[in-house]
Amino acid sequence: MYTNPIIDDNFPDPTLIRAADGWYYAYGTQTKRQGVIINLQVARSQNLVEWEYLGEGLPEKPQWARLSQKIWAPHVSEHGGRYYLYYSARPDGADSLGLAVAVAEAPAGPFVDSGQPLLPGTGFTCIDPMAFDDPATGQRLLYWGSGFGPIWVRELAEDRLGFRPGSVARALVHPSASHDAADYHRLIEAAWVHHRDGWYYLFMSGDNCCGPHAHYAVLVARARHATGPFETYAEATANPHAALLAANAHWHAPGHNCVVTDAAGQDWLACHAIDPRQPTFDAIDDSEGYSRRVLILERLTYLDGWPVVAADAPTRQPQPAPVG
Repeated sequence: MYTNPIIDDNFPDPTLIRAADGWYYAYGTQTKRQGVIINLQVARSQNLVEWEYLGEGLPEKPQWARLSQKIWAPHVSEHGGRYYLYYSARPDGADSLGLAVAVAEAPAGPFVDSGQPLLPGTGFTCIDPMAFDDPATGQRLLYWGSGFGPIWVRELAEDRLGFRPGSVARALVHPSASHDAADYHRLIEAAWVHHRDGWYYLFMSGDNCCGPHAHYAVLVARARHATGPFETYAEATANPHAALLAANAHWHAPGHNCVVTDAAGQDWLACHAIDPRQPTFDAIDDSEGYSRRVLILERLTYLDGWPVVAADAPTRQPQPAPVG
């Protein structure tokens, strides 16, 4: 059995993977921990619920973002014995963020940046990257998006350090034009693609992750191909408020999820959420404190071709644990 949270500290925008060494690794956005700024948080586990905090995975900031305290949303994947980190960072002297890539020889790092931004952006449109190898076509794909723009996809080059020459970005899902404050789809971000039983599931989150008025939830779309066309669950049900995982009394603003599969083949959804009992912490750039987003885990099942989380909300009571 286990009980949320599985990491009871600020650990936003998580990616969980199982590495070649048999351990599960978790990666989280930049934070301040015991007074020390950590660019890339790394933890490891043998069972997905008991985590050993390893600390810093990106000890040297990229040379083009030495002053940045905006190193966000890491995604790590393993290919050919090397580990590729895609993340968001704010270049020195800029007001906007862009995408970046770094490489390591071990899952805990140290990761070394490629030396230049992968894709500069405007505002917050180029954040939250997620790399995915399409099992049907062999394409190396990168998804990203936020800032009231669409979720994008573009093919990566063979070395995974840039985009394939001649490739173009394609918009997959657009935010809604709704003025309804209850509509999570007004801003969409945090793309995560998971392939199962012939479907490509594109998980997203919307619309406001943080702060005293946080309103955030996990959303989902599906397609038969990795590059779409995608239909959102909200479209399929004609319910603009539809969400896979939304807030309850115990957990506020759950979102920015990943999907990891345990040793028994069971899928699990991991994401961050705000614990209303301790909603803020001593953050890097806000002396009054900022949303403390801890790591939670929920079992993911499927019904009529759509992913489902029991009760549509995060749990606090003990639950059956994953199979390590």
